[in-house]
Formats: sequence, structure tokens, C-alpha cells
Amino acid sequence: MVPHGLEHRGAKNLRHDSAARWNAALAMRRVTDLAQAKEEGIMQAEPKSKRLEAIAAHPLAELLACPSTTGSLLTASAQTIDFEGGQTIFRQFGACAGLYLVIHGHLVRRTDRLETRITLGSARPGDLVELAAALGDRHHTYSLVAQTAGSLLMLPIDALHQAFDDFPPLRMHLLEELAREVSRAYHACSVSRYVRTRRSSMRPATA
Repeated sequence: MVPHGLEHRGAKNLRHDSAARWNAALAMRRVTDLAQAKEEGIMQAEPKSKRLEAIAAHPLAELLACPSTTGSLLTASAQTIDFEGGQTIFRQFGACAGLYLVIHGHLVRRTDRLETRITLGSARPGDLVELAAALGDRHHTYSLVAQTAGSLLMLPIDALHQAFDDFPPLRMHLLEELAREVSRAYHACSVSRYVRTRRSSMRPATA
């Protein structure tokens, strides 16, 4: 038989232990939920990171990798073009003279659609410009306008297509880069549209 005082303390301790176990269970469940949420967040972030990695521009040396004879053809035909700020390098729908590589300076891509001028994006040192025209129907899909003074390296269109005939994988490498370029543009438009939608939804309603 348990003394009355001990029985009372024992019951109190039992209630305390039960409450402690209940609180511990809640805490453990909360930790488990947080860990699961974090894991799900990581799992969602990983595919997004992999998608961005998949559409990132590849190094120029990789894109233009070819046998020495083909490389010599491109090197011998390459032309340097110097430009000033405000100068239009080429115009939309004009004949494409070749594939351009930005060496120095800052340029913007512009297009006219339904009497509206749209800025598509910028071109900076290291960027290849007008893959679509050089690989397609040889007509520019947009205008290229210099924002600052700089220089371009141009691979003439005839020499470029001769290089494609000599080494077909070169064309495939550039087509793959064009596909990534289109995907990057689509991603940028999606992000811009999402930001505009968020800002609109957060804007206070006016009476």
C-alpha cells in the first residue's frame, strides 16, 4: 500500500510525465514536419537548378571545336568590326553577313513588332550573336544596336557554311546552343511575367 502523500505525488508525477511525453511527441512531430518540408524544398530546388544548368551557355571553345583545317579556314576568314555607341550593326530582316562574336562593348537586340519596338536583351563580350540567322534562312531576326564603342569578330556566312560541310558536328554544336538560347529567353520572359503578376497582385486596390 502506498502512503497517501506518495500516492498523491505519484499521480502528480504521472500527469507530469504524460504531459512531458505529449510535448516531446509534438516537438518530434514538428521537427519531422520541418525536415520533410525542407527536403521537399530541396527536391523542388534541385530540378530548377538542373534546368537552369541545362540551358546555360556553353564555352566558346566547346562550341567552335573542330579539326585544325576547319579552324584555319574560320580563322583566315574572320573579320574585325569596330563600332561606336549608337551605331546599328545590322537591321532586322536584312541579309545576314555572318556569325558575330562580341569582343568588347555593350549592344542591345531590338525587334519591331506591330509598330512596337521591343528590346530583346543585351549582348556582352563573349556572346555569339545571330545564331538563328546564320543557321537558318540567313536573314536577321532582330536589329543589333551598340550602346557603347567596341568591336566584334565576324565569321563570314560563306566560310561558316563551308566549315559546316567540312565538319558537320560544328553545325550541330551551334544548333544545340541556339536551342539553349531560346530556352534562356523563354525562362527570362517567364520570370519577368511572374514578377509583374506578383507586383500587380500586391498593389493596393484604389477606390
